[in-house]
Amino acid sequence: MTTVYNVSYRISLKSPSKDIWKAISSHGNLNFFHPFCRTNKVIEGDKGSIKKDILIYINGVVFEREFYHWDEMNGYELMIGKKNGKKSKVVWKISKTKNYTTLTINVFPYKTDKINSLLYPFVFYFYIKPKLKSYLKSVLKGLKFYLKNNQKVVKNQFGKHSWFS
Repeated sequence: MTTVYNVSYRISLKSPSKDIWKAISSHGNLNFFHPFCRTNKVIEGDKGSIKKDILIYINGVVFEREFYHWDEMNGYELMIGKKNGKKSKVVWKISKTKNYTTLTINVFPYKTDKINSLLYPFVFYFYIKPKLKSYLKSVLKGLKFYLKNNQKVVKNQFGKHSWFS
């Protein structure tokens, strides 16, 4: 039996879904709301979508994001990781309720070979999951701040992250 490890975080926003979509789908979007982003640049895409971009974190780590499912106004799915390394799946999803709009980010991290498979569940639940949840919380807080104030977040605005700061 294969266990799927994933980490999810969601935020409720008063912003209209069209504004949220514009913020998360525009070219170089992470430059505006991602607190651990040094730079985010599209390397493949067109006016309506992104196919591939590069995210350089504050600490110099470089990840490529390859978008493989683009659902206008609803979200997208992508693979992220080092250029020739293993990739993690990430799903961004916008959903509407009566009073607000919710944005959920769900990460399915790749399983590293560096950790013994018997120990992996413990490492995942006690180390990887809390770190990823903290990361996603900061990213979504950044988006909320950006949408509310129409102002870019500053580096590490919600605290540092040991993987990316």
